[in-house]
Amino acid sequence: MNTEEYKKKFTEDDAVGWECINRQLEKIYPGQEPLHFAPSLHYAAGGNDPLDGISVYRSEKQEKHFHFVTYGFSELYYSEKSAGGEFSKFGFELTFRLKMEQEDYNIHWVCNLLQNLARYVFQSGKWFEEYHPIPAGGPIRTGYETDITALSFALDPELGKADTPHGEVSFLQIVGLTTAEYKQLEQNPAPSETEKVVERLRRDNALLVTDLNRK
Repeated sequence: MNTEEYKKKFTEDDAVGWECINRQLEKIYPGQEPLHFAPSLHYAAGGNDPLDGISVYRSEKQEKHFHFVTYGFSELYYSEKSAGGEFSKFGFELTFRLKMEQEDYNIHWVCNLLQNLARYVFQSGKWFEEYHPIPAGGPIRTGYETDITALSFALDPELGKADTPHGEVSFLQIVGLTTAEYKQLEQNPAPSETEKVVERLRRDNALLVTDLNRK
């Protein structure tokens, strides 16, 4: 569909990007109603959280885990100006898979982490790509004893990429790295080296679920 056809089909009130994300999720979580977190004040109106929302699904594939998906790095509402582009806004949404721990279902810290990453992107204009390693400046969950102190990114093994009226959206999954893994990458931060680390994790963890207790 070309830009002129999009203009005839959609208005600025149509959440076409949001619907594309939902359709992708419906394929792997048919009928599941996710938890959804949205800021009380929209970023454009002076709020502190750039993301319009974060949905959290429960998955039992491989092992029980939470699957987080962001809304806001890509164009969510129809924009005539950016319709028909190669990439939708920043060209990605973030996902994160967190292993469920018995008696510990505190997941709000993940939403804070995702919003912090969004603030960096929105304020700097820079974006994340596959196998981009970044330090978290300490444990990724504050106040929790974990050796996961850095992050990288890989294409979400289930969500992959989606085509939208504004262009392509990649679902980049956050992968938790240990202090030792990140120190190794500091010596050679090339994407090919990070890919080796992520692929080594994938051998026994195909969905790249982050376990805060991994050493």
